[in-house]
Formats: sequence, C-alpha cells, structure tokens
Amino acid sequence: MNTSLTDPALWSRLQFAFTIIYHYLFPQLTMGLAWFLVYWKWRAFKTGDEEYNKAARFWAKIFGLNFAVGVVTGIPMEFQFGTNWGGFARHAGGVIGQTLAMEGMFAFFLESAFIGALIWGEKRLGPRNHFFAAIAVALGSWLSGFFILVTNAFMQHPVGYRVALDGTLEIASLRNYLFNPWAFVQLAHNQSAALVTGSFVVAAVGAYYALRQEHPTQSKLYLRGGTLVGLVASLLVAGPTGDRQAKMVAQYQPVTLAAMEGKFVGSSRAGVAVIGQPNVAARRLDNPIEFPDALSFLAYGTFTSYVHGLDEYPQSVWPDNIELLYYAYHLMITFGVMFIALTAFATFQNWRKRLMSTTWLLWIILLAFPFPYIANTLGWMTAELGRQPWLLYNIFRTSEGYSKVVSNGDATFTLIGFVGLYFVLGLAFLYLVGREIERGPDGQQAKELAEGTALTATPGGKTLA
Repeated sequence: MNTSLTDPALWSRLQFAFTIIYHYLFPQLTMGLAWFLVYWKWRAFKTGDEEYNKAARFWAKIFGLNFAVGVVTGIPMEFQFGTNWGGFARHAGGVIGQTLAMEGMFAFFLESAFIGALIWGEKRLGPRNHFFAAIAVALGSWLSGFFILVTNAFMQHPVGYRVALDGTLEIASLRNYLFNPWAFVQLAHNQSAALVTGSFVVAAVGAYYALRQEHPTQSKLYLRGGTLVGLVASLLVAGPTGDRQAKMVAQYQPVTLAAMEGKFVGSSRAGVAVIGQPNVAARRLDNPIEFPDALSFLAYGTFTSYVHGLDEYPQSVWPDNIELLYYAYHLMITFGVMFIALTAFATFQNWRKRLMSTTWLLWIILLAFPFPYIANTLGWMTAELGRQPWLLYNIFRTSEGYSKVVSNGDATFTLIGFVGLYFVLGLAFLYLVGREIERGPDGQQAKELAEGTALTATPGGKTLA
C-alpha cells in the first residue's frame, strides 16, 4: 500500500485514528466506572451507610461529564464513514450498519435515559429505584461496547455475511454475525481493560485525598476498591482474556502474529522476544532477548508448535507498519505487568493496614492513572495496525475504502480542525473534572444533588465507533 504523504487514504486514516483515539479516552472510563456505581449503590441500599451514597453521587457526576464528552467526540466518527470512507460504507454498510444502529437505538438510549435519573433523581426515585437506575446505566454502557465490538470483530474476522448481486456485502445470518467468537473474546478483553482504567482513576483520586489528608473515609473507600478491582481486572486482561485473544490472532491472522512478535522466519519452538528491534529491511529482529519456546506454547498450546513467519506470506499482505505494531504490542504488555505489580503490592499494603500511611506508594498510585489510558490506546493500535492492509480481513483492502472525492487538502484541513477543537474541549473537560475533585464528595453540590434541588441537566451520550 502507498504510505506516502500524497496518499489520500493515509490522511483519512490519520484523521480517523486521531478522532477515535481521542474519543475512546472517555468511554473506557464510563465503562470502567459503571460497576463501581452499581456496587456503591447496592452497598448503600443494603447497609444504609451514607458513605456509599456519597461515593456514588460524587463519581456519578464524573461519569456524566465523561458521558457527555463521549457523545461530542463520537458523533464525528459516524459521519466519517460517509465522508472519508465512502467506499467502505458502500461495500460493507449493509452489515456493519446493523450493529451501529443497534448501539444507537438500544444501548445508547438505555444509558442516556437513566444517567439523568442516576445523577439528579436520588430523592425522587428512592433507594431501590436509584439502585436500579445505576444498573441500567451500567448495562447500557457495556451493551454499547458489545455492539461496537461486534462491528470491529466483523472487520477482524468476517462471519455471517454474503455477497449481494451488486458486489456489496449483506447479512446472511444475524445470529452468526452477532455471536462472532472473535467479538466475545474481544469484549472480555476490552471490558477488563476498561475496568483497569476505572480502577486506577478511582484509586488515584483516593490517593490524592489521602495525600492532602482530606475526606479520609472516602479516600479509604476509593483506594481499597480501586486497587483490589484493579488487581483482578489486570489479571483478567493478562490471563484468560489476553491469552485467548492472542490464540485467536494466531489461528485467524497468523501474519499479524508474526508482525507483532517480529518473527520474520517461521520455526518450531519459537521464543517470545522480551527485547528486540524489528529490522524490516533486513528481515530480522535485532538484539533479541527471548524466552525459549514460549511463543509456540502461548500461541498454539505446546512448546513444540510451529509458528508461521512473515517470510511465508507475500509482502502485500504484511501489516504496513510492522515497527509501530511491534512496539505498541510490547509496550502494552509491559504496562500490563506493571499494573499487576502495582495493584498487587497496594492490595497487600491495604491488607496490612499500611496503604494510607505509605506516602511514596500513594504518590505512585496518584501519578499512575494516565497509564491505563496509554495501554488501552496501544492495545487498539495493535488490533487495528495488525489488521492492515485490510478493512475487512482478507476481503476488502483499506486502499479501496477511502472516499476518492475527498482530497488531501480536505482531509488535512478537517484533521487540523479536529485537533484544535478537541484541544479546547479537553481543557474544558479537565477544568470541570478538576473542579468536582476539588469540591470533593463532601462538597455543597453533592448535598444539593442528594436533596434533588439541581434544576438543570445536560446529559450526553456516547458512541464507541
């Protein structure tokens, strides 16, 4: 594929990559926070402890801000299918349009309908119904993720379709399309990673209050819950969900696995490179440090299994940026190991009743919250770079999907516009979230919301396109 700066597909790809990376900063936190809200509301309902209600009120406001910005940043991607990716929309719209519509009609409206009730309706709804509102919001956010991931899974592993008389794709089996095995593995992995993000953010705010010696009960609640859930979620990301995802790639996208691991020559007893630099021109991995036989076992279940190399495939089907794919994948794994180590030690310190008094650890927890965002971005980069040069794997190339009538100048101009607009939006978001954190869970607004005196609301929505 042509990757020069004069290639219109490149600029459309860069524009979509920027908008979707920026957009996904927000849904991953809402999906990660959703079940914290459910747990706190359940504990408040069962025990009558106002501290759990206080936590739910505080984090519901931050959830709502993420939700609102998520819809603002998600809407442009829907239009990009028609503006920048018209060829893809014409060819595959009869299939992927189904789940995109389902996400909007079912999941988005479920989530958006109840988020206002969750934030402003506690007094009017009563404890039981307010708890059910939290459940509805959580289900809506995860159902939204499911429909979007089904769409992406079709791009990774197309099933349940047929070719119509005009050459476009249409659904042959809605059941096979919705229950794509790739989608469920991807869902488990992605949602576990979202829980990691939510856990680290919750724990970071707890650490912030602990370091400032403010809101002691709430800070303990956030630190205890954030580190424990973060540990469990990090283990799920690395263990069953990540392992199964890698095996799916090995089974259905062996050339992608070879690029991810920098394996240029196929072999049995293949090792996993802990360190190495892919040299595409020389078709080798420079300065590798490997665990012997590990890749064979992780990919295919035995230490003697044969792992395919890039040399077995024509270069026209190789991922078109092997270096970036390789480093994104390995950095993602590195972060995952760090998350497990940090949350395991923090949970151990909490068990010893020393977490709140270990200042250096609180600082690490506070400063660590951006890294799950980076790891999630690297994970999606691995998935999408690995799928190249295909929009629909082995069916429809990226070079065929962009809109031929959109010039380089048009794509570049709109990309610059998105960068400027999202920069301003990001500053406003950080200001609003910072203001809520500064007010704290004991702030006056929390009291007003609990009493149902807030008069206006601007709930938003999101699309994980």
